[in-house]
Amino acid sequence: MRALVIQHTPGEEPGWLADWLPARGLTLDVAHPYRDGVVPPLADAAALIVLGGPMGAYDDEAAPWLSEVRSRMREAVTAGLPTLGICLGAQLLAVALGGVVERGAAGPELGLGEVDVPDGDALLPAGVLPVVQWHYDTVTELPTDAVLLASSVAYPVQAFRIGECAWGLQFHVEAGPEMVKAWAAEDGVDGVADPVAAAAGRLAAAGEQIAHRFADLVSCQRLRGS
Repeated sequence: MRALVIQHTPGEEPGWLADWLPARGLTLDVAHPYRDGVVPPLADAAALIVLGGPMGAYDDEAAPWLSEVRSRMREAVTAGLPTLGICLGAQLLAVALGGVVERGAAGPELGLGEVDVPDGDALLPAGVLPVVQWHYDTVTELPTDAVLLASSVAYPVQAFRIGECAWGLQFHVEAGPEMVKAWAAEDGVDGVADPVAAAAGRLAAAGEQIAHRFADLVSCQRLRGS
């Protein structure tokens, strides 16, 4: 099985997902439109994963490939293709389906955090999950048919599902300590990298569980369609 992965910037790569998903039978075909402007078609992909980036969900002038990414996400949802949007990817998923993204009124949410998943679903286990946060914008209005799954103290929309197999995660499950350290250096943020490093084991355990659930969902969807 092959997942098409859209990467928007060199510093926000698949990270831990590059180990966790192939271990569950889902190989990653990573596209880099920031280099060549190309957003591949879904073609025979078994899943779509859209990663984060420093641009905003509406920044088509600075990142002209974003309109095509939103189009791919609409296609994936319509086709029932398992889809995962992470951070910017979640915001693009919301906008693509009629939601709204704005600058976060509570300010940036950066570094180690927690999200509350009251009920859980096929992707997210119920409970309080440790996560990496790194966002300045937020989804302020979900698409009409979206189901809210998780919230944090600062921001109510931390995870949502559209249909049966498309998810948006405002938080990062793929980011390990080194990636966060690089983000902190790039953004000039102090005091956030060390807590992430100290919690790396808990973050990896939570993220790996979500990644494995996603890969298993892709496998089940593939079997149903075969």
